[in-house]
Amino acid sequence: MRTILHSDLNNFYASVETLRHPEFRDKPLAVFGSIEDRHGIVLAKNNLAKAFGVKTGDVYWQAKQKCPDLQEVQADFSAYYDVSSQISEIYEQYTDKIEPFGIDECWLDVSGCVKYFGGGRKIAELISEEIKRKFGLTVSVGISWNKIFAKLGSDMKKPDAITEITKENYRTLIWKLPAENLLYVGRATKEKLNKYNIFTIGDIAAADEKFLCDKLGKWGEYLFRYANGFDDSPVAPKSADKTVKSVGNSLTSYRDLTNFEEVKLLLILLGESVAARVRQGHYGKAHTVKVSVTDSFLATHGKQERLSVPIKNAKEICERACRLFSEFYDWSAPVRAVGVSVSDFANEGEDLFDFAPSAQKNEKLDEAVYKLKEKYGHNCLQRAEILKDKRFFDMDVTGGHLVFSDDKKDER
Repeated sequence: MRTILHSDLNNFYASVETLRHPEFRDKPLAVFGSIEDRHGIVLAKNNLAKAFGVKTGDVYWQAKQKCPDLQEVQADFSAYYDVSSQISEIYEQYTDKIEPFGIDECWLDVSGCVKYFGGGRKIAELISEEIKRKFGLTVSVGISWNKIFAKLGSDMKKPDAITEITKENYRTLIWKLPAENLLYVGRATKEKLNKYNIFTIGDIAAADEKFLCDKLGKWGEYLFRYANGFDDSPVAPKSADKTVKSVGNSLTSYRDLTNFEEVKLLLILLGESVAARVRQGHYGKAHTVKVSVTDSFLATHGKQERLSVPIKNAKEICERACRLFSEFYDWSAPVRAVGVSVSDFANEGEDLFDFAPSAQKNEKLDEAVYKLKEKYGHNCLQRAEILKDKRFFDMDVTGGHLVFSDDKKDER
């Protein structure tokens, strides 16, 4: 039987900032994306800020309203990645099967060394003690025979705790938890489950699998397996193949967006950013375009489209993204953040016969724009409509993310 750990660094951003700014140690502290504008939401907070009701996702003025004495720090991701990388070296003392789940969480498959170190709990204790000694940070660790239950274990007790989920105790510990505690069950899925009197993880486990598949599609099968402890997905080793599966980028607006024309500006910025990344990486043309949205309640929504003819130029990506957004988003809440990604890259030579004049024209235009931006900076040339909002025009959208394996996200 496998031994899987899930390590979750407690209040990671805020904890790192407290180490960098000892003067904030005994004060409520929040880390923001930006302090100058509301492109700045709360990304992390310490326990003192949490006691005042400050929540991740609060906008700047909301957080300050809840806690007038709140100390604010602007996020420094380079510092967080540096600490995260150093902590990874501790994990590597026990296994090379380390799968990140964000900058501050990861799974470790330590099955190969449990006998040598005396069991999964002993390894968790050693990791926790070394992180505390070297970095002054605390970690919550879940231990189980599968990734899903290990993640639930790390979430059950915080901060600075170790929780073991076994085949003997999981029904008692796990099945009583709310359904939304299960990984990948978001607000929309929770509401669907509740409609059918499914409120706990145990209710999911006891439900008819075919019924769940009928109501939730493929996610019904996943959730049934997860709730019953049947997850057998491997922890990806650090040496795993790094073939790029998708290229994407996302932006959080400095204010809530309330109509399509406002969202369109972000979609244009993101589409052009993604097109530049695809061209820079020589990934070729993509068969799939995906749009994701986070609303003002922090619920996520998304839709993707599989294209018969692959694309890679900015104009086509932007147009597809705008159309997708219009098709799925119902404006039940304002929009806070938007993401665009492309995937399923065409095999070499698959698009050799795309001789349409419009395609060739767009390709030449894209290449010319890309070379200008490469030489003079991303913002040297922008579409005129972006000038409708000066702050969008000034945004740095050159960042992005690469996905190296299939994502499983709860989108609605």
